[in-house]
Amino acid sequence: MCLGRSVSFRYVASVPFDVPADTPFTALTGDSGPVGQWTTNFHLALMVVDPYTYESSWILDTAVRILRDFAAADCRCSFLVTGPAEDARQFLGPFVDEFMVFVDPDRLAVKGMELEQLPAFVHLNVNNEIEGKAEGWNPEEWRDVAENLATVMGWQRPNLPHTADPKPFPGTPALG
Repeated sequence: MCLGRSVSFRYVASVPFDVPADTPFTALTGDSGPVGQWTTNFHLALMVVDPYTYESSWILDTAVRILRDFAAADCRCSFLVTGPAEDARQFLGPFVDEFMVFVDPDRLAVKGMELEQLPAFVHLNVNNEIEGKAEGWNPEEWRDVAENLATVMGWQRPNLPHTADPKPFPGTPALG
């Protein structure tokens, strides 16, 4: 449900672009380092969510389903939560034990990835390049990101959209 707002989405996939090498990624465990530390051997499949918005809560089940589909592929299935560790734990609940979780309370990683709307689905490769990203919830755009990730991983793409997925909706401002 769009609640009177116009639906607009932003999708990038055709030309990978670099995330600045010094972009900080901080794991829920407290381990912190530049983006390259996390992509040395594996691509990142990132679900970027804002724990303070309805829109990110609406997509949580879909995001978990997509990450579970890629869990055995050669990528790190992860959440990036734009809040501190306590808020990430509260928002994600038991999923913090199932997936790698990054926290970004200052939204430095969000800025480094040039995100404009959340939630977002981002495919970050081992060269710190974004191969695909979809912002807001547009099932066809998320399917394109998943399809590219599946191709690169030699994996099967998850079924998108699924009957349990919400209707398309715009995201909220990524920088708060």
